[in-house]
Amino acid sequence: MGDDLQVQGFVGAAVAAHIRKKDRLDLALIYSEVPAVAAGVFTTSLVKAAPVRLGMERLRDGRAQAIMINSGIANACTGAEGMRLARATGKMVADGLGIAEELVQVSSTGVIGEQLRPEPFAAAMPGLVGKLSAAGLADVARAIMTTDLVPKTAVRTVAVGGREVKLVGVAKGSGMIMPNMATMLGFVLTDAAVAPDALAGMLKTAADCSFNRITVDGDTSTNDTVLLLANGLAGNPVIDAAAPDKAAFQAVLNDLMRDLALQIVRDGEGATKLITIRVTGAASDEAAVAAARTIANSNLVKTAFFGEDANWGRIIAALGRSGIDFDAERVDIAFDDVRMVASGLGQGAAVESRATAVLKQKEFSVNIDLHCGNGCGEMYTCDFSLDYVKINADYRS
Repeated sequence: MGDDLQVQGFVGAAVAAHIRKKDRLDLALIYSEVPAVAAGVFTTSLVKAAPVRLGMERLRDGRAQAIMINSGIANACTGAEGMRLARATGKMVADGLGIAEELVQVSSTGVIGEQLRPEPFAAAMPGLVGKLSAAGLADVARAIMTTDLVPKTAVRTVAVGGREVKLVGVAKGSGMIMPNMATMLGFVLTDAAVAPDALAGMLKTAADCSFNRITVDGDTSTNDTVLLLANGLAGNPVIDAAAPDKAAFQAVLNDLMRDLALQIVRDGEGATKLITIRVTGAASDEAAVAAARTIANSNLVKTAFFGEDANWGRIIAALGRSGIDFDAERVDIAFDDVRMVASGLGQGAAVESRATAVLKQKEFSVNIDLHCGNGCGEMYTCDFSLDYVKINADYRS
């Protein structure tokens, strides 16, 4: 994985700094050999962690050169001291790399409400900086995990102006996932040359069709962050709003981020299934997404998926409280290609038996046609298992 994750001009490293637990990678660093154009999308929660507030402030200039991430403690709800520590640990990175503090992004994930201690960062920093290597991004993917069971990475290439450019992404997330830009973090690195305004717009577009379309448990985190850095070392013509290859780059960025987003849902806390909720025939795309989101977040629907119970009544009930306008007597519902409901009516025991077989698969789709317009939209969710409760009942222990 280390070779695949290499991208021109970027290096990474991770160490065990003992921030909250011993003997695990928990402090990571990503560094661009040159200052990069940077963009970010962050949680829309009114409760924003100190690193999120600092990151939003620093990205106003659209530049970054380093990202430090710690796991174990989220540095959220920590007041003025939390912000001071976010700045102080960022300065340690800047001093270690010999760059301006404003070019350092900091990110944290873990338990909310606990203060970080500066000592583990100070002790680990020389080793962290000294360990930076082109193959180090694989360690970064492991160090940012909390309840994740597997690291999440993705790689894509695309031709821009006759030059091959590469995109590499790492992400974490397993629980507290329903981003609005779960505890989720994502970092995408590319050697493409991109104009700042174009980069910010493309990141928002990609986030809206990837990370903002997933849910594990309906909870939005205090720390949700996705950063995109473009260092320009591929030597391609700069991608701006008028660039002929902008659409191609956008498509690849969308695909990479959707890949990472689906990896998060597959690795949802206690999850055993990945489910696509697809709504068509809505009055608008926005209505379709709203309907899909309500169904995807329904605990009753998700527990039925875990029990492999083709209980379409829970789906149409969730649809009814989604806030969109539709006629229940025109609704069709299918599990993959097995149509359970036609014009609002169940299709009998034989069809339900076939639908139950679909629910035994690791991945399937729920397809809902409202027959009232041309709007369509998707959400990606997982089932709710007993293990989700066990994991979150004693998360802090």
